[in-house]
Parts: sequence; C-alpha cells; structure tokens
Amino acid sequence: MAKGRRRARRVAKGGSRKTSRRNPSLLGRFSRIFFSRPMRYFFLFVLFLALLFYFSAPLISALETARDSLIETFGGGLVLLAMVILLLIWLVWRWRTPRFLSSWNRWLGVIVFFFALFGALAFFKPGEGIPSEHTWGGNLGKAVIGAPDALGGLRLAVICLAGFFLVAPRRTWRRFSTYALAVANLYQRYPLHRYLWFSLVWLWGLYRRYPVHRILISRLRRLRRPPKPVVEPAERVDLLEREPPVVVQPRVMPEPEVAPEPHEPEVAELTPLVAEERRGEWELPSISLLERAPEVEMGQIDTERRARLIEEALASYGVEAKVVQINVGPTVTQFGVEPGWDRKYREIKERDRDGNIKVRLEEISKTRVKVERINSLANDLALALAASSIKIESPVPGKSIVGIEVPNTTAALVSLRSVHESAQFQKLRSKSKLPLALGKGVSGETVVADLTRMPHLLIAGATGSGKSICLKSMVATFLLRATPEEVRLLLLDPKRVEMVDFSSVPHLVSPVVVDRDKAVATLKWLDREMDHRYDKLAAVGARDIEAYNKNPRAQEPLSYLVLIIDELADLMAAAPDEVERRLCRLAQLSRATGIHLVVATQRPSVDVVTGLIKANFPARISFAVASQVDSRTILDSGGAEKLLGQGDMLFLPPDAARPKRLQGSFISEPEIERLVSFWISQRGQPAYVSQLAEDMAKASVPSAVSTGDPLLEQARRLALEHSRISTSFLQRRLGIGYPRAARIMDLLEEQGIVAPGEPGKSRQVQGEKGG
Repeated sequence: MAKGRRRARRVAKGGSRKTSRRNPSLLGRFSRIFFSRPMRYFFLFVLFLALLFYFSAPLISALETARDSLIETFGGGLVLLAMVILLLIWLVWRWRTPRFLSSWNRWLGVIVFFFALFGALAFFKPGEGIPSEHTWGGNLGKAVIGAPDALGGLRLAVICLAGFFLVAPRRTWRRFSTYALAVANLYQRYPLHRYLWFSLVWLWGLYRRYPVHRILISRLRRLRRPPKPVVEPAERVDLLEREPPVVVQPRVMPEPEVAPEPHEPEVAELTPLVAEERRGEWELPSISLLERAPEVEMGQIDTERRARLIEEALASYGVEAKVVQINVGPTVTQFGVEPGWDRKYREIKERDRDGNIKVRLEEISKTRVKVERINSLANDLALALAASSIKIESPVPGKSIVGIEVPNTTAALVSLRSVHESAQFQKLRSKSKLPLALGKGVSGETVVADLTRMPHLLIAGATGSGKSICLKSMVATFLLRATPEEVRLLLLDPKRVEMVDFSSVPHLVSPVVVDRDKAVATLKWLDREMDHRYDKLAAVGARDIEAYNKNPRAQEPLSYLVLIIDELADLMAAAPDEVERRLCRLAQLSRATGIHLVVATQRPSVDVVTGLIKANFPARISFAVASQVDSRTILDSGGAEKLLGQGDMLFLPPDAARPKRLQGSFISEPEIERLVSFWISQRGQPAYVSQLAEDMAKASVPSAVSTGDPLLEQARRLALEHSRISTSFLQRRLGIGYPRAARIMDLLEEQGIVAPGEPGKSRQVQGEKGG
C-alpha cells in the first residue's frame, strides 16, 4: 500500500519514469507481451503436453501396472484406503488430532481394526469387472484370515478382540470377564435358546450403552455357585458324642440339579476337613469352620457420578480440583482429588483494525489450591453427595492427593475367613505367633498386624460400634492359628456377656473373669507371673521369650500369654490406682516375657484412659465415638467421631504418625460355637492355673468379712489410735485412692468402729464392736 501511494504521488507530480515515455519502442512492447504471466503459464502447458505426448506409452503402461497391483493387494477396499489417506492429509493440513486418538494404544487399535476390516471384506468376492479376479479384501485380507472358512472367522474374531483391548483395555477386560462368567453360568443352568436370548440382550445393552446388561449379569452372579448348606451350631455337637446334629437343608432351585464345585465340600464331608494341621498332641481347626461373606459390588456408574459431583461442587465454590483416583472399599469409597491452581489475570485492552476496543485476559500468576480450602468444604461436599458424613484425609500418605472418603450406598461385610485366606495374613502367620486379622482398608486391601511387635493394644469405641466383635475376632484368630502350648489367654469381661462364649477352650489360664475384685487379683497374679518369667530368662541368659524357647538349657518352653480386658472403665471405677499401676507396669516390662495386653473401653475419657496408660499403649484402635474430644483422647487426633459404626474403625500402628481407616473383620456366633466345640472335643476341660484360682477365691470373700480388703486391718488400727477419722485421712495415711478409702470407711461403719456421718466430714470413732 505504501508503494502504491508513492507511485500515485509520482504520477500526480509527473515524475514517474515509466509513464514519461509516451512512445515506447516496438521491441519493448513485444517483450512486455511475450514475458507476461499468462504467456508463461501457456508455455509451461505446451511443454507439459509435449512431454506427455513423447512419453505417453511408458506412462500409460506404468499407471496400468500400478492400478493392477493396488487392486490385487487391497481389492475393493482400495476406496476405503484412499478415503483414509485423504482424511489423514486433511487432519495434518488442519493440524487437528481427534481426542479419541490421543494415545498410542488407540492408534494401534485403529490399525488393527483396519486390518480386521480388510479381513472381513476378504470373505466376499465381486461378481464382475476387474476386481472379480480377487476378493473385496485383496491379498491383504487373505493374509489376515488365511482362508474364508470357519478358522478364518475365528482368526478375525481374535483380531477384533485384540483391537478392543488396545482401544479400551480396562473396560474390555471387565466386560469380557463378566460375559465369560455369565456364559459359563448360562451353559450350566439354561437351555440353548435361553443362552442365545441372554447373549442378544447383552449385545443390545452394549450397543445402546444401557445398564440392562449389568443388571442381568449381577443377577446371574447370584447363581454362580450352588447354594451352600446352612449348618446349625448343633452340627458340631457330634464331636462330643451327643445327639445327632440338626441340619437345615438348602433351598431347592427350580432349575436342573447341578453338581457342587470341587472346592465346596458337602455337609457330610465337613468332619474330616475340620483338622487342618497337627502340632504335637493338638490339632488346629480348619478354615472351613468359618463362613464366606456374600460379595457386594459397587456400580461404576454410581462411582463416576459421585466423582463428577465432587468436581462440580468444588468448582462451584471456586476451588479447581480433579478426581484422579478412585478406591472402592467395603464401607467407604476414597476419591483421590488433585488440587488445581488459583490463577490471577489482568485485563488488557486492544484496538482491532476496525477501531473497536477489545478486552483480553492475560494470566500473570498461578498458585496451588491450599488443602485447607478443601477441608473447609467437608459439610458442603456431604450435602452435594447426599451423604450422612464424609471424612477428608489431607494428604493421603505417600501420594500428592487429598482423599475424600464417602460412605457406600451398600456396605460390604468383611468376613474373618476372607482375611485369613489373604496372602498378607499367610505371610504374617509364618513369621508371628500372634497375628491379628484386623480387616480391609478403604482400597479393599487386607490389613493385618503382629501383636508381638505392638506389643500392646488399646481399643475404644461407643456402644454398638463393633468393639466386642473386634475382640472376638482376635480371640478366634488365636484359636485358629495356635495351640494351648503356644498361646494362653486370660479374659476379663466385667460386662459378663461378651467373652463367656470362650469359657471352655483349653487356651484359658482361668475361667472368664467377670467379677471386678477377681479382676484386680488377676492383674496381681499376672504381675507376679511376669517377675517369675524374668527369673527364668535370667537363669539361662536369654533376652526375650523367643531366645528362651530356642535355648537348649530351658527346661520347658514358655507360651505367649495374652490378657484381654473388655471394659476398662468398670475396673477403673473399682480400684483406679491399683488397676492403673498394675497395667502400666505390665505394659512397660511384659514384652520380653511374652505377655501382651489388649484393653478395650467404651468410655475413652481422661479418667479411664489416663496419660500413663496412653504412653504405654502405642498401638490403638478407635471405633465410632461420640465426640471429637473422645477421638483426641484415644488417637491424639480427630476423625473417629465421623466413623459410621458397625466395624468402621481407625487403626494407629506404633510406627505410623496417622491412623488408617479400616472395616473390621466379622465373626458370627455360630462360627464361634463351631470353633469352641472343636477345641472341647480334643480335651474336655481346660487346665487352669491353681495359684490364680486360689488368689481369685480369696478375692471373692464378701465385703462384710474383716478380710474384705487387705488394708482393712491397718485402717482399723489407725481408727483406734484417733478419736475422729475421715476418708481423706485414710487416703493420705494408706496411700490409696479415694474410692478405695471410701469403701474401707463403709466397712469400718458396718463393723461399728466408726459412727455414721455425713459424706465429706470426719466421723467419731466408737471403738471395736464386741470388744
């Protein structure tokens, strides 16, 4: 445009050299016409016609040869090949790559499908014309299928399946395995016409992307195995030579009878499978005594919908985040959220060619979204997901994501058998004498622990949260994997209803202790037993119980001794000072002697779970509690108040800084009865420790007798030496707690030594009743 303006100015001034020559020569006119642009194109076209006329015969022959070769190779699919090449040229020219072909495996899948298409065309042959000498797929299609017969069709199906696996590997494998399972069930249970009908329904659902096929497959999975016979607990009574067991027959299905699978024994075959392993004179029970839990599957559609709701809810509050990981567990599903960026922009005003002002936003900085912003939106996320409560773990240990744990619509039951059959438990069982089958994590992984490494465990949880079931599963694990010569149990159950199911197993040191006074005497005996074991270790120069059992100078091996207390609050109410002192000493010193403590309480307050007890119990489990204060008391952090109950728990290992969420293993009452009946059949009554029985007999004397408290005689002498005494006076002089001093004061009042008085005031000493 600048050159045009300058030329116009020169023309206006008369200074143009080209226009100054009004009469050009004849040679100049001829050269201007001859070398113009249209003449140059004309000469090139004439040259091209001359070359084409000179080389016409060889060129035509080469084109015919190339045409025949392409038709022979690709057949009628040559048209498709040309269309694909044109499409690729257009994509490269426009620099556009479809989102579908964004990964290398999908490119390979498209290539495999291209070959499969030529293989399919090779089954057909044109009727007339040049391609009639070949198939529609050409030699390429013949090479793919080999021959147009049944074997060629099978090869084509395998190639198509490989293409599906390359394009969508996870979804194809999931549907293929589900379809194969359904075909196997249909082949066993349905005639051929029903099998074809179900296949058509599945293919229709796959084409329409409708969840009908998923509903169909979920119903067929219920029929995957024949119904198991339900055996009442009386089925184990035959081991004690009692009346025959009562067996409930399985429900008869209307379909034809199917033989049971080899790994599922009949009811009559359970008896020879009870003993799994023999150690010395004892036989260990088989895992077949336990039952398998029914499988519960979470729908992928519901999981993806929840992930989308989480992203939309966070975006609505101005938090950029993306769900990058989904872990489906038995009770909750953990959505791994990756925080996005907080971007700052500035406005830039620009003027276009037409003179209009346009505003453009330019990014000037970006910072990561703070984790606290996601934590503060917990209630809003629960509202968006229609969940009762959610728990946010920020961040997930070992990962750069924030875990949002959402309760499942249908909770799955984690059976004790499924945990015992896992590879993690089998590996731990070969190394430890006291393995614990805790349950499964939020990702469905099995979580086990070793009690000898803890070495003590503190459990807390409200009523109905699953605390007692957890203790029962621990005791059942010991009964399944250890003999009475390897592990002995000492059970304290002040609630009188939880541990009485194990009252006859030979592993017990004494009967299940339900009286509070006997429980204190049991702790005293266990303290003396620990000192006695230390004397044995010192005699042979052993460091711990494992070294002692391997030492050839040891007279007899020592067994592990596990003390399980179901309710610590009752014991602390009876004798807080004595119980706290004994428990702390045992927790500090008993590890080397093979004595381990498992203490549970439903009231994790500071007067029950004191600072000394917490310091000596590094491993802790918290079930659902009432408030965040209780959660901090047991775990030193919040989170237990958001648990769902029914076995949902937080496990804090001694070597971990943060607790881990689990779904505890479950054992039913019939399973416990079968397990106890198995051990009773080997020995009628357990061998109790006589010294412990004597101590508990002394502790069971009524309080009205003068020997009701060991310090009662000393308190009587103090009362006779003074004219007035009080409860606080006895507390100071005897060095005991207030509850015990108050009980001694009541005993002195019953014996007539002190006069009745008001609580909190001193009382008049009357002298010993009856002289």
